[in-house]
Parts: sequence; structure tokens; C-alpha cells
Amino acid sequence: MFCFAACCFLFLFSAALGDVVSSPFIPPSQPLAVRSPYLSTWLGQSSGGTALNDAWAQFWAGRITAWAGFVRVDDVPYSFMGDPAIEPTFTKATQLSVKTEFVMSAGAVDLTISFLSPVEPNDLSKHSFPFSYMALSAASSDGSSHSVSVYTDISGEWVSGDSALAINWTTSTEGAITHQIQLQEPAVFGEISDQTQYGSMYYATSSVDGLTYQTGPDVDVRAQFVTTGTLNNTQDTNYRAIQDNWPVFAFAHNLGDVKTATDPVVVAIGHVRDPVIQYIRAAGEMQERSLYFFSEFSSVSDAIPSFLSDYGDALNRASTLDSQVENDASAISADYAGLVALSIRQAFGATEITLPKSTDGTWNTSDILNMNTVDVIFPAWPLYLYTNPDIGRYLLDALFEYQATGQYPNAYSIHDMAMPVEESGNMLIMALSYAQKTGDTAQLTKYYDLLDQWTQFLITDALIPAHQLSTDDFAGTLENQTNLAIKGIIGIKAMSVIAETLGDDSRSNNYSSIASSYVEQWQDLAISSDKTHLTLNYGNDSSWGLTYNLFSDKLLNLSLFPEEIYTMQTKFYPTKANDFGVPLDSRATYTKSDWEIWTAAIMTDTATRDLFISAVKDAAASGKGSATLRDWYETTDGSPEGFKARPVVGGHCNNGSSLSSNASSGSPADASDTDDNASTILLPSMLTAFLIILTVLNLEL
Repeated sequence: MFCFAACCFLFLFSAALGDVVSSPFIPPSQPLAVRSPYLSTWLGQSSGGTALNDAWAQFWAGRITAWAGFVRVDDVPYSFMGDPAIEPTFTKATQLSVKTEFVMSAGAVDLTISFLSPVEPNDLSKHSFPFSYMALSAASSDGSSHSVSVYTDISGEWVSGDSALAINWTTSTEGAITHQIQLQEPAVFGEISDQTQYGSMYYATSSVDGLTYQTGPDVDVRAQFVTTGTLNNTQDTNYRAIQDNWPVFAFAHNLGDVKTATDPVVVAIGHVRDPVIQYIRAAGEMQERSLYFFSEFSSVSDAIPSFLSDYGDALNRASTLDSQVENDASAISADYAGLVALSIRQAFGATEITLPKSTDGTWNTSDILNMNTVDVIFPAWPLYLYTNPDIGRYLLDALFEYQATGQYPNAYSIHDMAMPVEESGNMLIMALSYAQKTGDTAQLTKYYDLLDQWTQFLITDALIPAHQLSTDDFAGTLENQTNLAIKGIIGIKAMSVIAETLGDDSRSNNYSSIASSYVEQWQDLAISSDKTHLTLNYGNDSSWGLTYNLFSDKLLNLSLFPEEIYTMQTKFYPTKANDFGVPLDSRATYTKSDWEIWTAAIMTDTATRDLFISAVKDAAASGKGSATLRDWYETTDGSPEGFKARPVVGGHCNNGSSLSSNASSGSPADASDTDDNASTILLPSMLTAFLIILTVLNLEL
């Protein structure tokens, strides 16, 4: 099952025709095990769809993470997962359907393979445990009983981006049967091809009757099952390179004679690093942080049996959350529901929750941290507001805390490149929206001076932005950016509301007056001379762009910009639409899916709103890429431009009041009590770094 908000897609596979029919659409890639930046394995889809046993699963960056599966029915072997090549003959099972699960026909038996990557936004311990489930269930398709056994394995490719490196492994038979695999010479905080170079991979299942296990060369272990239906309960101790006779780590389950659907055989797969990250605190102190689940479990081996036994309840929780998302998103449109379902899994798969140890060695659950570039958090922000606003607070805490130490020297908010107006506006907008959503003003109070510092910078620099980058840094620097000025002006108004909330009426009135004055001046600068649209940059009448930053005016209920601006843009954008959407701006024909959906949210008619939404869905379904959902793509044909597995697709959750635009109006309610016992989140977004607030551990940026 693809949860949370599982990809609710129905796939039909014809062995004769070799194609897949999907409803609502074939996504670019199906999530199989997606719980963290380093446990992120997908099944890429071709333009006609790809069956589970037609290709190897892949890490988000594109490298194979081999995961094989066989089933024997009345002593006849079939493959149901991966693309293994072994000498004993076997038949590929026929994929019948995928609807949060794969159903494969193997002789007279239907095998259901479900993948569940739980997202538990309100349980930090469960949410931080980087494990996924695979569940197998068999049922007769002809009404007769049939003997059935199932097999799965993983390879060492899951632990490194370099198959020439040596690994070692163990198999524990106490409690759950667990294969543990790691590099012989790990490099803490290292990466190769975006895969981590330390930590351990785990492949585990409960000890039950009919279970056998084995480790050894791929061709030998797989052939053992294909020919006999069981494994030898033996361990290969010839530790070697990942690619040296490809050691695999396998389980086989004898299901006996099967007629009605069997109880699921549940296998857990996970990857754990410790420490997860280093964080720079006051005076340059380097703090090592671990995954939050260690506050509840003494070890990974202690947590695995609990995870396995929780499968049924986890499935129920995921189904409940899926239903909520489906109902909310369907209120916008069917295309939107499909897009949101595909986005949420990916966005949460780039998040890790961390905490430090106290000086006495106990876990400090009052210190939770999340680290990332501000302009990656910002587009994903609607997802956190929708699922659990406290996750957003933890994200901001890390950014506030570091900058409050004085180690960051600039007057504007931090980033890893020159985006001063962008990041200062982002921080003010996110801080206020969290307080509006929850009524918790403690963060505003604690960092009031820092927020005011950024506002002072915006007063100087927002109306006429200097030559600088925006979040769309790949487009290059530009001066007098209309959309960037919008964000800065909204940031000033947000500080006005923050000041009012905290009883600073004089400052609130001053900032409100400045923001209103800037909007009037901005209109004279930003509207084209023919009054048909907003320009990309001041004075350039032929230019235009997606003014997605206006969404924050609606999110915060500021009513700062006049409705005529929204109406004008709504009329203009359809004139610039290509087959797969409206370009990001007039400089190129590519676009960003997150910003298209943000723009859709501010359209004044449903036809234009749905034009944006359907275009993003059509690009995802175009078959022009088999990687994860891409947020940067070409509007002429839907082909991806770059970026993979980014959490910014969480921004797809912003459209309509049912998903995220339900922040309280005006000032947040006072909240004297706050939850300081929640832990800090680390949002590694997949690149190559491990330092301070800028941590982007696993995304192509």
C-alpha cells in the first residue's frame, strides 16, 4: 500500500499487450519504500507503465537498489518483483492491478504485494523510524487449494552508491529474524551518488512457522528457492564487495495449501544512521543528533519487533489519513486529488526528526530540530500546516536558534546563497502562519527581535529589489523582480500582525502603513502599461511571470493586495498556457509545479485554477521521465528539466480552503502554554552537506 496518502492508482496489466492502464494516471515512479532521504526506493514507470517484475527498484537518484521476489505455486516458480537472471527457469507472474498494491497472477493463485511507508505526523517516534513494510498475501483464483511459498531478498546495493566497496553483515534469529548490512569502512556523513556511506540496512520479518532464511550469492540463494521452495537457514561469512558475487539477504515463507486469502506475511525494511547530523549551536559547539525514535527504544533491534507487530494498526491509521486527504483534495478536483496523493509521500520522505542526548546521557526530547534551506521549506510549508503545524514550528526553530546565536552576520535571513529578500520574507510569513494556525505565539515572542531585524531589512530592500536571486535560482539573478517585491511587502505586513499580536501597537501601525504604501507604489511599478498583467521585472512590459507569492496574502488573510490584481492575472495566464502548463516566466518555457499550484490557489475562477492543476497532473502523467515526481519541467511536452525527490511538492497541498488556506483571520489567539516536549526535526533535502541550518542531505538542487 502506498501510504501516506497512498498513490490511489488502479493499474491493469496485459501480458499479451504489455501495457498498463491506470486510473487516474500512471505516475512517473511508484514509491515502494520511502521513509527518509536514504530509504527512498521507487519503481520507475515507462510511458505505458512498468510491472513490478519488469524492472529493478531504484534509489531516488536512479541507482538500482535490488529487491527480488519469487512465488512457487504447486512447485512452479514465478517472479513477482525485480528483474533477476538465474539459471533455473521461472515464469513472470502477470500483473493484474495496482490500487495501493500490486496484484500478480501466478498460475491459479493471485499474489497481493502491498507497500506501506507510514507517515505519522502526530507521532514523532513512529514518524522518525525509517522503516517501511512489504506485505504478501495469496489467494486461489480457481476455487481449489494450491501449495504456495514466497521469497524476497535485497542486495548490498542499498548501503552504498559504490558497488566496489566491501560490506559485512549479520543475521539475528532472536525475536524477529533480521539481516543487518553495512559498509566495512563507513564514512560518517559521507555520500556517494547521493547515497549515504554509513549506517546499517535492515531486512526483517517475524519468526513464524514455515520461515527460512539465507545469505549468499544472488544466483545461488535465488536458485535455492526456485528449485526447492525453501532456504537453508545458513549465513555466508565471506564478507566482500557489493558486486562480488552479489551477496543477497533473503527470506522464504511456506504458506501451505492456500484457498482463501492468507494473512499477510510482513517484512520490514529500513536504513538507520547514527548520528544523523551535526548541528552548530552557540559558540560554534558541534552537536551530534540522533533519530527521535531512540528516545523510546534502546536500539534498532528493540524497535523492529514493535514495528512488525504494529502493521495492522499502521495500515488502519494510514487508511484513515488517506481517506481524509482524498476527501479534502477531491473537493477541488479529481486531478488535484491524484496529484496530492502522489506528492505527500515524496515530501515526507525527505524529512527526519532528530534529538540530542543530555549531559547525563539521557535523550533530550525537549530539543527537536529541523535543518534545511529556507526556500525549500517554504514551498513545502502547506503540507506541514495541513498535517501537523508543529512540524513547521520545529523546522523554523532550527533556523531561528542558529541565527539568534549571532554567528550569522547579515541583517537578512540565512540561506546558502544570495537570496536576502526571499528568505527574510519566507521566515516572517511562515512564523506568522504557524501562530495563526495554532494560536501558539511563543516562537514569535522568543524571536521577536530577529523578526523585527528582518523586517527592517525588507523596509529598505523589498520595494525595489536589488540585483539578486529568488528561490528560482536556476533562472539567474535579476533586479526589480515584481514577484520578489510581493514577498517582501507581505513580510512587512506579516510583522505588523505579529507586533499587534504581541501588543506592540505602535510598531504594528507603522509597519502596516509602510506595507500599504509599498503596495500602492508597487502597482505603479509592476503593472504593464496596457494594464493587462504584472511584469516579471519593473518597466519591462513584454515580460511576465507566475506571481505565486500572492498566495501568502491569502494564506495569512491580510487583504493587502487589491482584488483587481488577482482578477487581472486570472484573465492573463490562459493566454500564455502551453500544453503542460504556464511557464514560470517569459524567459523560458519551463515551469515549477509547486508554483503553478500556488498560482492556481489565487485564481478568481475555477476554470483557470483547474487549467493549472490539470497541467501539472498531465505533466506527471506524460511518461517523459521515470524518476520521482519532478517539480521543474518543460511546459511544451512535460519532460523533466532536473531535480528529483524534492519535498517542495508538499506545496501541492495548498489549493483550496479544505487543504491549507484555513489559517485564522488576522492575529493568532494568545497561547500561554506551548509544547516544549516535542523534538527537533531535521529536514534533509537530499544534496551533499551536513552542516548547520543549511542541511540539504538528499535532494538535487
